[in-house]
Amino acid sequence: MANTLEDVVAGALRVLDGYGLEFSSMRRVAAELGVQPSALYHHVADKQTLLGLMAARIVADVEVDEDLAVTAHRLRSAMLAIRDGAEVVATASAFRLGVSELEAELAARSAPDVARTLFIYVVGHTQATQLHRQASAVGIVEPDEDLDASFARGLAIILR
Repeated sequence: MANTLEDVVAGALRVLDGYGLEFSSMRRVAAELGVQPSALYHHVADKQTLLGLMAARIVADVEVDEDLAVTAHRLRSAMLAIRDGAEVVATASAFRLGVSELEAELAARSAPDVARTLFIYVVGHTQATQLHRQASAVGIVEPDEDLDASFARGLAIILR
């Protein structure tokens, strides 16, 4: 049975969660799906396109509503749920691949500059949190028990 685009994105997210972004190659995604790497290119033009689709999937279930603080926490949770999720979303955002709909929804509930600032803060803080947690898990740094609280404090400053 042939893989669908959904299968490819799901496989790429499994690889991401298992190996991290640094080791998420098209070759490894193909191996995860049991196909040759060339088979992936029937669904995506290149790795950047796949990253955009992965980012879109990571944030797909984030509900954006009038409570921007709650929305920001939902976005953070979605990215924290998968290894290097924030890095994928940050990369996709920087290259305008696949997360602009979420930012547009935030802008509709606030203003474009507020939405962009909020989005960059949430993604950046979450990326730093993931990196710190990974480093502390292998003993490079001491765990920081203030990461969640510092996120909430920064978010409150932005939304004031």
